[in-house]
Amino acid sequence: MINAQLFECEVGGRTLSIETGRLAGQASGAVTVRYGDTVVLVTVCVSDEPREGVDFLPLTIDYEERLYAAGKIPGGFIRREGRPSQEAILACRLTDRPLRPLLPKAWRRDIQVIVTVLSADQENDPDILAVIGGSTVLAMSEVPFYGPVSAVHIGYINGELILNPTLAQLEDSQLDLVVASTKEAIVMVEAGAREVSEDVVIKAIRFGHEANQDIIRLQEQLVAACGKPKVEIPAAEISSELEPQVSEIVGERLTQVLSGSDKPQREKAFSALKEELLERLGGSFPERDILSVFDTKVRTEIRTNIIDRAQRVSGRRLDEIRPISCELELLPRTHGSGLFTRERTQVLTITTLGSTRQEQQLDGLGIEESKRFIHHYNFTPFSSGEVKRIGTPGRREIGHGALAERAIIPILPKSEDFPYTIRLVSEVLSSSGSTSMASVCASSLSLMDAGVPIKRAVAGIAMGLVTDEKGNYAILTDIEGIEDAYGDMDFKVAGTTEGITALQLDTKLRGVGFEILEKALAQAREARLFILSVMQRTIASSRPEISPHAPRIYKITVSPDKIGTVIGPGGKTIRAITEEAKVTIDIDNDGVVLIGSPDEKSARRAIEIIENLTRDVEVGVIYTGKVMRIMNFGAFVEILPGKEGLVHISELADYRVANVEDEVKVGDEITVKVIEIDHMGRINLSRRAVLDDSSKMPETKIRGTEVSKYPPRKRPEVRHNQGRNPIKRPPSKRY
Repeated sequence: MINAQLFECEVGGRTLSIETGRLAGQASGAVTVRYGDTVVLVTVCVSDEPREGVDFLPLTIDYEERLYAAGKIPGGFIRREGRPSQEAILACRLTDRPLRPLLPKAWRRDIQVIVTVLSADQENDPDILAVIGGSTVLAMSEVPFYGPVSAVHIGYINGELILNPTLAQLEDSQLDLVVASTKEAIVMVEAGAREVSEDVVIKAIRFGHEANQDIIRLQEQLVAACGKPKVEIPAAEISSELEPQVSEIVGERLTQVLSGSDKPQREKAFSALKEELLERLGGSFPERDILSVFDTKVRTEIRTNIIDRAQRVSGRRLDEIRPISCELELLPRTHGSGLFTRERTQVLTITTLGSTRQEQQLDGLGIEESKRFIHHYNFTPFSSGEVKRIGTPGRREIGHGALAERAIIPILPKSEDFPYTIRLVSEVLSSSGSTSMASVCASSLSLMDAGVPIKRAVAGIAMGLVTDEKGNYAILTDIEGIEDAYGDMDFKVAGTTEGITALQLDTKLRGVGFEILEKALAQAREARLFILSVMQRTIASSRPEISPHAPRIYKITVSPDKIGTVIGPGGKTIRAITEEAKVTIDIDNDGVVLIGSPDEKSARRAIEIIENLTRDVEVGVIYTGKVMRIMNFGAFVEILPGKEGLVHISELADYRVANVEDEVKVGDEITVKVIEIDHMGRINLSRRAVLDDSSKMPETKIRGTEVSKYPPRKRPEVRHNQGRNPIKRPPSKRY
């Protein structure tokens, strides 16, 4: 028997509803969340026993897109959903990031949250519903959860903040911000922006935090009605004798190790300390307990040095950036390349330009069907000095690539001004913290090197945070890997000299306050401007020309009603043009034709053919055409592709012609003038008129080539397809 319960509230002028008890009854918790006509099913299941041998929170989030949700059938031969799309992976990460810090780190039973998109109205994004549903099922399950947490989208249109704008509205928005928060603090922020100020971002975050409170109260109502009792986590049993013995062995050596600025030496010293601890204490205590106590000591030492002494592991000031260098043109045959190095973090980004037909086709639940700008991020094992299997990009690589892509999009030229598909690939060559922001900088350099006319350069910086139990905190600029591992926040900020283009905030705390966010954004702006000044010394603006190895794209416009003529039956005509001229051709419905080729001569040939195909025959204009048929009363000449006219026998020469074949043969090229287009559209031509007008004929462009004007009374040559010499004619006679 179904015992469903429904809870509703108003959010942004639309009803948000959460229902439980109707679907997925065997899960530990299950809800359907509806907003507009977008519906997601969110479930949670928890294993009965702890997973052995793990020292982390075993939480798995899966986000399942079903194309039936938008009334679509998957593409390809299988016609079934395969591996998750990039958008699904990003939505999965968006769901995971605000939930994970609100679960107890000591929990060792497997937790699996599955989000299934059942209906998508292509107006309301299901990603925030996944966060709301994930929070609700965890709050109502037996798992201890320091929530609820809620998420909303914030837009900024015409100077006004908009709560949960539709996907169509976001096209005109200067800001697309997702804010996830609890009652007390901000847990996660994700944003793309069109160079907005830090003040606008803070206002938007506050606005989103306030909007989240109604949704949090809605979840609390559901939990009060349907929640399960929480399970207590057994306390970790570590011998009280272990900590003093670890301290005795480590002593002051840990301080000396952490004060070393050279990362390889520091890591080598750390390994030596661990090995010594395991060797001396391994017979008396479990290895996991020894490493746990040692890790706690390292964490305490690093955080105490930063908060009490303003002393970082590398010896830098709290707001100091590591040494930076930039290089261009590293690769001889690529369209553009840029290398960005920040001490031991190094990223090489390569730009490739292609025709619009190479846009990525999207098969998802959104309203976009293709994208012209693609950024990919590769993190190979050698970048961190490790030996690992190389496989397909993981969630982290896809997330970092998407963040950099989002940061770059606002400064790209419009497709109307630069009709190319642009692909960037960032190769992480060395990693020591914030490779995603280094890839933003390297991408900007690479685009300028390739000659892509971007508005201005973009740079990124990662901000960190360290707190203590007394409420003291320190904000770190340009965090390293060890500061990310033992710190409390990773706040990535990318932008130009004019404003922010992308944000991503993750925290290991149960949230951060607005005071910290404001100071972090201000500190990040100073760092961003410094990095941009260093980049500007390498290249100040985009090169005036694109790479000689990149295809040239030529744009012409034809009448929309002539598109069918260019394409031809079944694409026959356009295929013939591409094969003859060795080019790519893309035609939009509005008549814009893009011809791509690295060879200008080939492109010009394609343009000539298309212009001739779509040109209208005009009375009084001279054309060079080919004789297609001969009749006893004249010859039919093709003056433009598919357009023939009749040269009557009386118009073949400026003297009397007895037999048409005495003057021309099939395949000959002759110059004629259009003298009439009758009411039935028939074209009448004259060769005699050309001869009569030759003395006053201006230089004329015929089929795209320059034709010199004829000397007085000199007749043009007649070229025969049999290869014979031109026929010599008797002196002119008039009749």
